[in-house]
Amino acid sequence: MSIDIKIKKGLKIKLKGRAQKKLSSVNRSKIFALNPPYFHGILPKMALKVGDKVQVGDTVFYSKQQEQIKFTSPVSGEIKEIVRGAKRKILSVIIAADKEDSYKDFGIKIPNDLLAPQVKEILLESGCWAFIKQRPYDIIANPDDTPKAIFISAYATAPLAASHEFILEGREKEFQVGIDALSKLTHGKVHLSVDGNSSSFLNDIEGVRFHKVNGLHPAGNVGVQISKIDPINAGERVWFISPQNVASIGSLFLTGKYNPTKVIALVGSQVENPQYYKVLQGTLISDFVAGKLIKTNNRIINGDVLAGTIVDNEGAIGFYDDEISVLPEGDHYSFFGWMPFFGNNKFSMSRTFFSFLTPNKEYNLDTNLNGEDRAMVVTGEMEKVMPIDIYPMQLLKATLIGDIEKMENLGIYEVAPEDFALIDFVSSSKIEAQDIIRQGLDLMIKEVG
Repeated sequence: MSIDIKIKKGLKIKLKGRAQKKLSSVNRSKIFALNPPYFHGILPKMALKVGDKVQVGDTVFYSKQQEQIKFTSPVSGEIKEIVRGAKRKILSVIIAADKEDSYKDFGIKIPNDLLAPQVKEILLESGCWAFIKQRPYDIIANPDDTPKAIFISAYATAPLAASHEFILEGREKEFQVGIDALSKLTHGKVHLSVDGNSSSFLNDIEGVRFHKVNGLHPAGNVGVQISKIDPINAGERVWFISPQNVASIGSLFLTGKYNPTKVIALVGSQVENPQYYKVLQGTLISDFVAGKLIKTNNRIINGDVLAGTIVDNEGAIGFYDDEISVLPEGDHYSFFGWMPFFGNNKFSMSRTFFSFLTPNKEYNLDTNLNGEDRAMVVTGEMEKVMPIDIYPMQLLKATLIGDIEKMENLGIYEVAPEDFALIDFVSSSKIEAQDIIRQGLDLMIKEVG
């Protein structure tokens, strides 16, 4: 029996620059990058050296802690450079691509004919295991665990979020096979959450438990859905994966080849023609956005504008992201900008700038903080946008002082940084709530495991 979800807490932020449902291709880059920092908690160890040749699907590096977790090449070519930082930390592996790709063959398989260990082996060898993440901790799933459930959220509520239904058009069979493979990895249910106000092929997928979701952002966050459907208790593990990556797993089983192709929405007020593009994983940002932006003084974000990561032109498209967001850089100051009649293009959850009078208006917001760091005081702002049944301010305070017992009691296992993205946006204290939660989760990994 499905559990339909209606989220009342949260916030809807309408921004200019939503992607048109139009799909184009981009020219193939000459250089691609694999960036280990995208995989939080992974200590990479190189399997290749500079000058080595690779095919699509060949292992480039693997996790030093768990050597079975491998990360594979999105293109065939040659390892051109290994970029290192402090203490020789691997920051990026640069691959000079061939004009045409050759693929490592993993063999065509039918997931329903396989046992769980066989499915795991294929996913680990191909590099597709990295698509699967776990709660608690928001890290790559441990292949030695068996989760109590697997969650897939096909309902996007973040500002300018990409449409999962559009991204998956033409990949219906791949998505179903991906579901078949994932269902082998848990003794529980595979939960698929969809937009309660629309219908698509997702409603016909077999082997899942459907949930119709309605509400304000962050209703589309998988953490919110987990908390309403099957909450996490101490010692339990829940895995989750994005819909597009489910289709990539299905493609692996159908073709026997690792498929690094993904559809990315280029969105934001600084984009000339916001739309969707078909690209290869690891494409450099400079190649992807070339000729598509209105101005040069922009902030480019891997992911959505609330929970994404800042990236420069030398970076690559994020491994887990379905969109690239581009906003004006907020490096300016407004004279008396805090006064209502000076803020006619500002959005506020409160009634300060009268934005509540124009609920359908689309805003061209920049990245300006509109203030400085202040004390964290009780205002009720955080609770209004937190639909998970926790006390967000108390959890943040417990995390800041590293009180593990209080963090456990206040629900640290149920949350991830993205669940606090709206708090970053609305909080008058200007705290970096997502960073605080990430540090808290890392502390729990270290002390509790």
